[in-house]
Amino acid sequence: MGLKGFERRLERLVEGAFAKAFKSSLRPVELGRRLMREMDHQRTLNVRGETAAPNDFTVTLGPDDHEQFAEIEDNLVQSLAEAAREHAREEGYVFMGPVSVQLEVDRDLGAGSFGLSARFKEGVGGTAGGALVLSDGQRVALSNGTATIGRSADCTVHLSDSSVSRRHAEVRPAGDGWTLVDLRSTNGTKVNGATITERRLKDGDRISLGDVQVHFEAS
Repeated sequence: MGLKGFERRLERLVEGAFAKAFKSSLRPVELGRRLMREMDHQRTLNVRGETAAPNDFTVTLGPDDHEQFAEIEDNLVQSLAEAAREHAREEGYVFMGPVSVQLEVDRDLGAGSFGLSARFKEGVGGTAGGALVLSDGQRVALSNGTATIGRSADCTVHLSDSSVSRRHAEVRPAGDGWTLVDLRSTNGTKVNGATITERRLKDGDRISLGDVQVHFEAS
């Protein structure tokens, strides 16, 4: 999505359903620009020689602006997090944990002013964070434990499609990343079109479980 996609999405948001209620002089795209600048400014090399960027962001707003942004807060923080992930892909940055964005109130700030702090925050158990994105856009965050995918109701990721086995596959933490393991499913598991029994996942991998498509995000 990047900055242009973020700007388009937020413009549609504040010019659409929230247009009448949203009166803040502070435009959402200003937050996106600052967030990306902080990622660029604080980037650093990790022990593997990769360029790491901060992944945990706190936006502070004055009382008036915070009240206005409360109307679109869920969409705003989701869009800011997605903009950070896309910027990282475009620039080749890695994260040391899941991307997180919070809004807070600073009563000393006037209307139109804001602060943004960015920090490096490790994922639970040392993993770099990750998520499975379902076909309907739902994002299932991966935590420290193993995530089971299948038709069974007790699976972490429940898929109702009949082509999916009851316990089809697992995503397991592996060092600072994630490994996908097929659980001897009836219709098999594929990554980017290739049938696998076990595969370390990379950002953007397309996972096929029977007839169901799921995407992996490394951030």
